[in-house]
Amino acid sequence: MILFFLETIVVLEDLLYSSITSSMHDIYQKTLSKSLTFKGIGLHSGKPSTVKITPAEEDKGIVFKRIDLDNNNSIKANYANVSSTKLCTTLKNNNGAKVSTVEHLLAAIYIAGIDNAIIEIDNEEVPIMDGSAKEFLDDIKLVELKNQFKKRKYLTVLNKIELNDGKRKISIEPNQSSLEVNFQLNYENNIIGNQKNAVDFQKDKLDDVTSSRTFCLYKDIEKIKKLGLAKGGSLENAIVVDDQRILNKSGLRNEKEFVNHKILDLAGDFLLSGYRIIGKVFCYHGGHGLTNLFLRKMFEKKSLLKIVELDNVFFSKEIKLKRTPKIAVNA
Repeated sequence: MILFFLETIVVLEDLLYSSITSSMHDIYQKTLSKSLTFKGIGLHSGKPSTVKITPAEEDKGIVFKRIDLDNNNSIKANYANVSSTKLCTTLKNNNGAKVSTVEHLLAAIYIAGIDNAIIEIDNEEVPIMDGSAKEFLDDIKLVELKNQFKKRKYLTVLNKIELNDGKRKISIEPNQSSLEVNFQLNYENNIIGNQKNAVDFQKDKLDDVTSSRTFCLYKDIEKIKKLGLAKGGSLENAIVVDDQRILNKSGLRNEKEFVNHKILDLAGDFLLSGYRIIGKVFCYHGGHGLTNLFLRKMFEKKSLLKIVELDNVFFSKEIKLKRTPKIAVNA
């Protein structure tokens, strides 16, 4: 796990942070006031699983706990623990315990404003529910969040950071107040095409993003199943697209559901940074693999990163971190 040593508190005078106010962002960390349980099947494993989100102390972050395992069963939700990105994000600890398809639940936790939680799970994969973050978020909204005493840390960038991987691209630039994501797809499929959208996570209504489902091409289903994946996939939890039509009888939930789901995935994967990121993100035909490679590159550029805590005045803390271990992930 990457360790962050924070030191040298200095008052910020840079106008970059002058518009990050307590009215726009929460100052203090939050956790749930009580536990919350979800049940369903894993998209890829096809196995039933139960997830219980429980409150956690300050600075704990998000930690998965495999309660079906007796020992060494905690897995920190951190980009350095990503072991695979083949059609989902999989986390694994140093002892081999893993949990997969974490991205939709993490996106719901991010959007709900939760900083600290223990996620108990009795199997290897988070249930897919309806293929989006909607069911997670709807239930989380029914539970009051608890304000904690320590301040929330926001991660900002001081200059542009970018990563090109063939035709795929992702970058982040400084922004004054929020995480903005501009995402564009590039599919040969006539239905998906070059769909694009821009979302401001602080200012925009996010219902279309949170309700957008995972999707796949009909022609790829057999290939995916030969890999031992999508055992729990159905038209109840995924959009399936043929060359000329959508096979789900109900059609799309919103006009840009394909790209909106990619934005949802990115939000969940960005929470693996351990912070709430402030910046303008542009992503072209990206996915879990590209996002994880990008987070690793970001933390190698530590001189371009700044941690911000909010108060009546704004403080920054310089980041001191070890170099990210080189771990191969699947695109």
